[in-house]
Amino acid sequence: MKIVIVGASGTVGSAVTALLAQDHQVIRVGHRQGDALVDMTDSASIAALFDGIGRFDALVVASGNVAFAPFPEMTDEQWQTGLESKLMGQIRLTRAAIPHLNDGGSITLISGILSEEPINWGVSASTINGAIEHFVRAAACELPRGLRINVVSPTVLTESMDKYADFFPGFVPVPAARVAQAYKKSVLGVQSGQVFRVNG
Repeated sequence: MKIVIVGASGTVGSAVTALLAQDHQVIRVGHRQGDALVDMTDSASIAALFDGIGRFDALVVASGNVAFAPFPEMTDEQWQTGLESKLMGQIRLTRAAIPHLNDGGSITLISGILSEEPINWGVSASTINGAIEHFVRAAACELPRGLRINVVSPTVLTESMDKYADFFPGFVPVPAARVAQAYKKSVLGVQSGQVFRVNG
């Protein structure tokens, strides 16, 4: 299979890339580095990405920024960070990928555990992760040509606990390699409209 991985150099993206590249052709896409570059907030950049790649079998997204701040103090600009990057960025990628995907191809997006379990300063992430999961459930009903779409929702990563442990008290982290297996299930399986949760 020819698989496009957006966010391939991140913690999750690197693990997904290492797993899928064992048996498939992987195109690593990033904002600053990779086989190809893309700005998720820019529709023209996304169109240019897929025009350059041509036909492919699967789109994997492991990227998207959100702002963490106390809810009463969050500015419109901080809300827009997550809305434009993680939410609309993934929606833009999904929409633009459809004409380039081979029949029966798949799309796998990323949300996160905060859609289920809020944390302090995480209201934007909880809102956006939930919206992504609802988007996937609805979009799966309308995709043409046997295309599938799912979303992986990981808890906090073992590799990130040095930075984020204070934000996730009592959460059991999981290694990125385990999250990568959920992506593999989505890419190579048969399900659509699913949320693959990876919790500790």
